[in-house]
Amino acid sequence: MRESDDVLSILVPGGSGQLGQDIAALAADSIDASTPSSSELNVCDTGQVVAAVTELAGRARAAGKSPVVINAAAYTAVDAAETDEARAFAVNADGPRVLAAVCSSRGVPLIHVSTDYVFAGDATSPYETGDLLGPLNAYGRTKAAGEDAVLGSGARSWIVRTSWVYGKTGANFVKTMARLEKERDELSVVDDQTGSPTWSRDLAAGLLELAGRVAAGDGPSQRVLHCTGGGSTTWCGFARAIFAELGADPARVKPCTTAEFPRPAARPAFGVLSNASWREAGLTPLRDWSDALRAYFAS
Repeated sequence: MRESDDVLSILVPGGSGQLGQDIAALAADSIDASTPSSSELNVCDTGQVVAAVTELAGRARAAGKSPVVINAAAYTAVDAAETDEARAFAVNADGPRVLAAVCSSRGVPLIHVSTDYVFAGDATSPYETGDLLGPLNAYGRTKAAGEDAVLGSGARSWIVRTSWVYGKTGANFVKTMARLEKERDELSVVDDQTGSPTWSRDLAAGLLELAGRVAAGDGPSQRVLHCTGGGSTTWCGFARAIFAELGADPARVKPCTTAEFPRPAARPAFGVLSNASWREAGLTPLRDWSDALRAYFAS
C-alpha cells in the first residue's frame, strides 16, 4: 500500500468498464473507492453527479481523507460515433463539463481520462502534451471538447491521455484477436497505423498513483499528462504479438493498408504519445507494451 492511499477516497464514474473495473480491483484492499456503472451514475445528469460528488466529499472528509474523482466514463465506439455524434458528445464532453463544474463547487479534484485520438496522427515523433490538437473523427472531436470543458472549468483538474487500451473485460483488440485466432486460418490487420498498446491494469495503477499524489496535496503542476504503455507498434505488430502469446503462428497475421480496410471513422496514422510529462511529474512510467501483454496473458 502506498502511503498516500491512507488519505485517499475516490469516485470512479464508468466503474463497470475495463478501466473502471481494474481501478476497483487495485483499490479494493487499501483505498476507499466507489465505482458506479453508467446506469448507476449518469455523468450527464447534473442531479446524480451533485449527489455522488457531495456524498464522496462528505464521506471522505468525515474519515479524515481527501476525495478525488477519476472519470473513466466515456463513449468509445469510434465508428458508431460518426452517426451518433450527439450521444458521443453528451458523454465525452457534456459529462466531463458537468463533473468538472460540480467538482469545482465542492472543492474535489478531478482526473479525466482522454485519448491519443485528439491528435491528427500526422506527426513523425511522439506527441507531447502541448502539441496542437487536430482530431480526425467524431470520437476525437468529442474527447477534445471534453478536455476543454475540464481545463476551463476552474476545477483542480488533470487530463490523462492514453492509447490503445485493452483489458480483461469489455470489447477490445486483444480479445478480438484471440477470438479470430480460433476462427480463421489467416487474417489481415492494418500495418500503417502506429500506437502504444496500454493494459488497463497498468493504466489503473498509474491513475491511482496520480490520485494519491493529488490527495496528499502533491499533484503535478502540469495539468495535461500522457500515460501509455512504453514503446510502440502497429496494429499488425500488436496482433502478431497476441498470436505469439496464444501459442499461434504470428505469420498467420498478414499486413494490409488502411485503404484496404476502410472504416466509417478515420484513424490517426501515428498516435504515439510521449510519456515525458508523466516521468517529469515523478510518476512511475508504465512498462513496455510487450512486457505488459505478456503479463496480461500470464494473469
